[in-house]
Amino acid sequence: QVQLVESGGGLVQAGGSLRLSCAASRSIFSINVMGWYRQAPGKQRELVATVTRGGSTNYADSVKGRFTISRSSAWNTLYLQMNSLKPEDTAVYYCNADVLVGVFWGQGTQVTVSS
Repeated sequence: QVQLVESGGGLVQAGGSLRLSCAASRSIFSINVMGWYRQAPGKQRELVATVTRGGSTNYADSVKGRFTISRSSAWNTLYLQMNSLKPEDTAVYYCNADVLVGVFWGQGTQVTVSS
């Protein structure tokens, strides 16, 4: 079992920045991919960014050039640096870990961007 706890969400004005963190309950060495997803009210959960075991990253088109995903070397913390935030980035952001024994989700952290 892997527990994931997100932090760093909050209220920010458009154009501002936030850094989200996702702390894993233990170092994850059997990782396939970790990522960030988000879900806005009335919408489906969508991929924001992922990073694979080999270090390859993937971003949603809507966040390319503004968001950066990174991780600790021990795979026990995942980050999402969000710059130039827009009101449409408002959502609950979830951390996800796809590891050998299963797929795990955090409880989410709210990000609200005011115009």
